[in-house]
Amino acid sequence: MTEPFDLTVVEAAAQVRERRLSPVTLMESVLSRASAVEPSLKVWATLDPEAALDAARRSERELERTGPQGPLHGIPVGIKDIYYTKGVRTTAGSPILADFVPDYDATTVSLLKKAGAIIMGKTVTTQFACGDPPPTRNPWNAAHTPGGSSSGSAVGVAARIFPASLGSQTGGSVLRPASYNGVVGLKPTFGRVSRYGVMPVAWSLDTMGCFTRTVEDAALMLNVLAGHDPKDPTSSTRPVPDYHKAIGYRKPPPHIGLMGTFFYERANDEMRRHTDDVARRLGQAGATVEEVSVPTDFDTLQAAHRVVMTVEAATVHHSDFSARPDDYAPNVRGVIEAGMLTPAVTYVQAQRIRQRFSRDMEEAIRGFDILLMSTTDSPAPRDLNTTGNFMYQSPWTSCGFPTISLPSELSESGLPLGIQLASAPFAEETLLATAQWCEGVLTFRSRPPDAAGGRP
Repeated sequence: MTEPFDLTVVEAAAQVRERRLSPVTLMESVLSRASAVEPSLKVWATLDPEAALDAARRSERELERTGPQGPLHGIPVGIKDIYYTKGVRTTAGSPILADFVPDYDATTVSLLKKAGAIIMGKTVTTQFACGDPPPTRNPWNAAHTPGGSSSGSAVGVAARIFPASLGSQTGGSVLRPASYNGVVGLKPTFGRVSRYGVMPVAWSLDTMGCFTRTVEDAALMLNVLAGHDPKDPTSSTRPVPDYHKAIGYRKPPPHIGLMGTFFYERANDEMRRHTDDVARRLGQAGATVEEVSVPTDFDTLQAAHRVVMTVEAATVHHSDFSARPDDYAPNVRGVIEAGMLTPAVTYVQAQRIRQRFSRDMEEAIRGFDILLMSTTDSPAPRDLNTTGNFMYQSPWTSCGFPTISLPSELSESGLPLGIQLASAPFAEETLLATAQWCEGVLTFRSRPPDAAGGRP
């Protein structure tokens, strides 16, 4: 019999809606699971089990009185600890904010609550969502990095502590930990999901995303999160389609562009073989797969991305860093110091490189449903002093393309491997429909060893 903590978002929501599972029973199950694995995985920055149970009891009463509040009624969700949560600490992993309790919710958190979701707690982020290693551990092998900066959000979904969570990406902080932990990670188009009430890293790069265990769950989450927010000046006014409905209508097999040279040159042998095998399997299932080349020097693009991130982070943290420099971890400190030393002309040139890359990618994707490449250059490194290399994910943050990482196989060492799919801006319908088709071909069914008892 499936334990409630093993249910996906769609499965759990259906059972709650049909009165076959109560929100309290579901919350008791995930809290029990959290209690069993938290000592080894360290997912939580803030968790109040009694408050979570109280919220579940209220959810159950509402269900009985008026029916489901929304598509996520009674579903526990983990929130990365840079999202403002009214009345709940939001620390960004920093001693500077150790006692900070917001008096309002981020727009995304408000939308989740409006849809009936229960905010279970705040998940570990690397300090200020930069690259310093987190205390969180990879559930597949604790000696390997879980990735970051959305470490707790990705690990919690993989370990069945909650079925969905919020993350954010400035470089690769949704896609990379999704791959390292064997879950689905969705980074929407820049401007598709509000950033209001989320602590910034870099204003022109930050993108809000989510983690789930299936593409269908990711589509349901995006249905809730997407939309214009007048409080966010970068928020798009484009209409929001029904993403969840769209994924059921994948018509002919997709036309896929395989990103070649850059990704193959830097990946290890196992990842190259795996990406070739994925392309072959998708082709055998009916997809048309053709290699795509882009006239971009990716090393230059990476350098431009780094310039933009460091300069914008320096402006975010200038005041606090001037007053309390010793409270910053080494990596984020290095980011801020580099940004402070960067000339304005270098920043402007970096932004122009990004604009040129965006044009190149819009041209490259013409005629394709999606572009395909591996999510990372290797499985999760055996190194707890790193969150991994974000060179493979940051191009899609630089150009703002919506991107999804799918778990696709286990490595020879038993760690997850992932592929990432990118589509044209605001083409999430196509991205999610194609991703679900690929998910059906790849049939990844593995789960991490149970930290509480070794159950596969």
